[in-house]
Amino acid sequence: MKVSFSISAVRVRRGLLIACALALAFAATSVVAAAADNHIIVASTTSTQNSGLLDAILPEFKQATGVEARVVAVGTGAALDMGRRCDADVELVHAPAAEKQFVAQGYGLKRHPVMYNDFVIVGPASDPAGISGMDSAAKALLAIAKSRSTFASRGDDSGTNKKELSLWSKAGVDPTSASGKWYRETGSGMGATLNTARGMDAYALADRGTWISFNNRGDLKILIQGDKALFNPYSVMRVNPEKCPDINVAGGKAFVAWLTGKAGQTAIAAYRLKGEQLFHPSAKEDGAH
Repeated sequence: MKVSFSISAVRVRRGLLIACALALAFAATSVVAAAADNHIIVASTTSTQNSGLLDAILPEFKQATGVEARVVAVGTGAALDMGRRCDADVELVHAPAAEKQFVAQGYGLKRHPVMYNDFVIVGPASDPAGISGMDSAAKALLAIAKSRSTFASRGDDSGTNKKELSLWSKAGVDPTSASGKWYRETGSGMGATLNTARGMDAYALADRGTWISFNNRGDLKILIQGDKALFNPYSVMRVNPEKCPDINVAGGKAFVAWLTGKAGQTAIAAYRLKGEQLFHPSAKEDGAH
């Protein structure tokens, strides 16, 4: 009886040891898997992607933090909608009015300035509307409308599209009334819209970063630049975890802190293409991330 009890006890202890070992192995595997899958979703714009900026700087972010930033590049309107659906952890966009509304609605936390560049109006060298050299973007658009010269619009609720529509409004023109005629809405990103402009000898509003990186210009050239109304600021903000409890809060904090800190700002300033600086850092280091 004693021997039988002893053997059973040994078997029980062995079983417990095996179970514990399996549990520890599973836990270790889970930790490794979690570490390997430590990523955030960054809802951003086609301008940051097309310019090559994010491809250049995000490896530095991963090396510094261990967090991988996976970018979904869409128009700003679509990027903000991703945040509303809890499909993103962080927003990197360039439409201040829409961003402020996003925060006011409780979907986003504090907006942090990151960088800026400017918009330009490009068009065919023949310049049928005669806008070259004008000092006002709104006056240039009015001339385009009066001459019924073809204009290629993104028409996608992006930050660029929002800026374009605000400029039309300032010019006193509703271009959508001519949709499908001289006003052509592509519903596409910046690069695709520039391709359309090139193919149709049309005018277009473009962010400078994408324009510099665009290699299919043909005879398109910058015709309007320098107007203060063409200023193009970018901000970063975290999606509110109170609205979206399953987002990667720690990863989002790390992204905002890095992008607005010295390392991220230096990386942005250092990025050049064809010898030109595409974005200028603008973060205010207030320590609130």
